[in-house]
Amino acid sequence: MKSWNNPNQNDLIEQAAEMLYELIHACYILTNLASPRCWKSTSRETLATVPVCTVRTSQCFSSAFRTSQATSRLLVNYPEPYRSQILDYLFKPNFGASLHILKVEIGGDGQTTDGTEPSHMHYALDENFFRGYEWWLMKEAKKRNPNIILMGLPWSFPGWLGKGFNWPYVNLQLTAYYIMTWIVGAKHYHDLDIDYIGIWNERSFDINYIKVLRRMLNYQGLDRVKIIASDSLWEPISASMLLDSELLKVIDVIGAHYPGTHTVKDAKLTKKKLWSSEDFSTLNSDVGAGCLGRILNQNYVNGYMTATIAWNLVASYYEQLPYGRCGLMTAQEPWSGHYVVESPIWVSAHTTQFTQPGWYYLKTVGHLEKGGSYVALTDGLGNLTIIVETMSHKQSACIRPFLPYFNVSRQFATFILKGSFSEIPELQVWYTKLGKPSERYLFKQLDSLWLLDSSSTFTLELQEDEIFTLTTLTVGSKGSYPLPPKSEPFPQIYEDDFDVDYPFFSEAPNFADQTGVFEYFTNIEDPGEHRFTLRQVLNQRPITWAADAYNTISIIGDYKWSNLTVRCDVYIETPEKGGVFIAGRVNKGGILIRSARGVFFWIFANGTYRVTGDLAGWVIYALGRVDVTAKKWYTLTLIIKGRLSSGMLNGKTVWKNIPVSFPKNGWAAIGTHSFEFAQFDNFHVEATR
Repeated sequence: MKSWNNPNQNDLIEQAAEMLYELIHACYILTNLASPRCWKSTSRETLATVPVCTVRTSQCFSSAFRTSQATSRLLVNYPEPYRSQILDYLFKPNFGASLHILKVEIGGDGQTTDGTEPSHMHYALDENFFRGYEWWLMKEAKKRNPNIILMGLPWSFPGWLGKGFNWPYVNLQLTAYYIMTWIVGAKHYHDLDIDYIGIWNERSFDINYIKVLRRMLNYQGLDRVKIIASDSLWEPISASMLLDSELLKVIDVIGAHYPGTHTVKDAKLTKKKLWSSEDFSTLNSDVGAGCLGRILNQNYVNGYMTATIAWNLVASYYEQLPYGRCGLMTAQEPWSGHYVVESPIWVSAHTTQFTQPGWYYLKTVGHLEKGGSYVALTDGLGNLTIIVETMSHKQSACIRPFLPYFNVSRQFATFILKGSFSEIPELQVWYTKLGKPSERYLFKQLDSLWLLDSSSTFTLELQEDEIFTLTTLTVGSKGSYPLPPKSEPFPQIYEDDFDVDYPFFSEAPNFADQTGVFEYFTNIEDPGEHRFTLRQVLNQRPITWAADAYNTISIIGDYKWSNLTVRCDVYIETPEKGGVFIAGRVNKGGILIRSARGVFFWIFANGTYRVTGDLAGWVIYALGRVDVTAKKWYTLTLIIKGRLSSGMLNGKTVWKNIPVSFPKNGWAAIGTHSFEFAQFDNFHVEATR
């Protein structure tokens, strides 16, 4: 028997033995017991099958992260080589997080947490499979890992599907057709095979719609695309499946959000795959890493979930938007190239680098005597990976749900490998310690553990907030690149003339749409200065997921900006009722955009102007008449300095020195009065904090 001490002294570790094809009997032995005690989870005994896995499929295990809700908006703007480096840390096998699944939002034109993502069908007869960045991201993931699993899920839907209602199930066939075209377009235009498709994120499901979607996919030859439902709670979808045999047949996976590592009886009775289809969403500090380490293990130990899909992939959005820095890593400065490989990357690697979708969880998994948990997986070909975590309550509280108190303390555990695993000669050892900087290790490879002279038995000493991976695989590595550039604030002087003839992405760099969709546009009616512009392209409110504003708005810049001058050429396309604005000190975005405050300078096609202290237009500082009409270009200038603000139209002062005491800082922005077509050009901002 070998004993491994804490790495602060020498080296470490080991754990886990399991049962495969009923040949292997595993137990861990605690040193404070008078005699060895074999630990078994009795609840698992009644559910385990051979091969030991809680679902009847070869796809027993997977771990994933997802991009959605505009959280990767700034990533596409990164210069090379930094953008490729970030992608390598996320997707490259045996380098960083080495993700198994990428789940993306099917853009629906609505606000979905940190911004809007454009639909491939803004209007009924419109199809464009090059909008947004999700296509690009899926291709980059596939380029690095051809075996990565791709999933799609809608949050919002374009308004035309609702036929006047804020509801996607008005015409079931039409909505199913819309989703089907996204899947077909992914393959036809980008050679991407979508593996799983969802229903409607965290909103009501329609049983008949799910059946219609399945039939339409099958009719189009997309039988291989599996359906996951309902991306909300375990109920009522689980009970509905048990009561409806056809529904039970067409749903392949039950996905629940933030399940707190537990499931419900009805979900288990369906005998379907159970996934935590959204989890984590916690600040990517060491506490966030501890949250991730705990749920990656305990989602299976407690809840039989064989996949954990964490939101979000990379914190690549303005940090002051909701859930800032709740990604696996941070990449929110494309203007400087700076990014941070946060600790959740390496916590993920403990699982993802040493397992693959299709591996089996072994029967003997569970909780350790003095806190923590362990799991073990095999590929069925002789490889074994054991993952042990001892995350404390303080170090692993996720943002949701509430985590009941538990205690973790120092302990020794002994593991015995039997059956075919008793012939394993050596286990590689990887180690993470979270918490105090002086004791902190992230994904450190230790000396391997030799078992031939120890009767396949080993003992490990476990402290609080540790993760150990013991594996027969030798492919693991802690990838690295030279340090990226230093962090820099958003440039104080920034301009964009939008003169891009064939844009690679549909959206202008650094603009983050919060309601509406702003896209590069070629203005064939103006072959001169305004041939290439940025256009707000929605003329109908989408089927919303969040509290979208009634105006459209796209933000840009540094949230800390206080004194600034914003200038932009604007073009109102809607006669009489149309209107546009430029703004500064905008203090809210994302799901809070409707209540955004700031200084907003509006002009309208009816020949009026307005200055408001909020996006909704309730706080009015000034109003009056100006020489403005639709179908004509104007230059708006907004000047905010200290407690005073002024505005100009075509270089002439319209209003001057109006007091503005709140807010004291915020982003710059452009937008429209309603969901209407309008164009913007020659954007320019000069700012100081």
